[in-house]
Amino acid sequence: MIFLELFWTFFMIGAFTFGGGYAMLPLVQAQVLAHGWLSSEELVNFIAVSESTPGPFAVNVSTYAGMQTGGLFGAFCATLGVVLPSFLIILLVARCFVKFQSSRVVQGCMFGLKPAVVGLIAAAVVSTGQTVFFENGFSAAALGSPAFLCSAGIFLLMLILSMKKAHPILIILLSAVLGIGVGYLPFMA
Repeated sequence: MIFLELFWTFFMIGAFTFGGGYAMLPLVQAQVLAHGWLSSEELVNFIAVSESTPGPFAVNVSTYAGMQTGGLFGAFCATLGVVLPSFLIILLVARCFVKFQSSRVVQGCMFGLKPAVVGLIAAAVVSTGQTVFFENGFSAAALGSPAFLCSAGIFLLMLILSMKKAHPILIILLSAVLGIGVGYLPFMA
C-alpha cells in the first residue's frame, strides 16, 4: 500500500507543478510532511544535499523520500511517479507542437503561469529560510545570530560572483567549501 501511496503522491506532484524543482518545493514539502515521510529538518537538509548532487531536484527528493519510506522499491515508485507526468505531457506536446506553438490559449496560459512559478519559488525560499533561520519564530536576535550572518555573507559573495559571470561550478564549489569551513567555527557549534 505504501508503494502505491508513494507513486500516487509523487505522480500528483509531478502532474500539477510547473516551473521545475523550486516551484514544486511547497507542494513536496506539504505532502512529505503531511504523510510523515520526512521531518522539516530532514527535508531542509536533503534540499541542501540535493542541490549539491547531480540530477533534477524533483527526482532526487522523490527518490530519497521513497527510499526512507519504502526502501529500494519505494524509491523506484516515488521516482517513477514524479517523472511519468512530465514524460507523458512532453510526448503529447511533441505530437501536437505545431498546433500549440501558435495557440493564443496556450500562449496565454504560459504567460499566466510565469508569475505563479515565481511566486512558488519565492514561497519555497521563505519557507526554507524560516525553517533554517527562524525555527522558533522571527526575532531580531535571529538576524544577529552567527549562522544567519555567515549565511548572508556567503549568499552575498555568491551573488557578486554570479553577477561577475563566474562559472557556476566555481560558485557551487566555493560555497560548499565556505559552508563547511563556517560549520567548523567554534561559535557555530
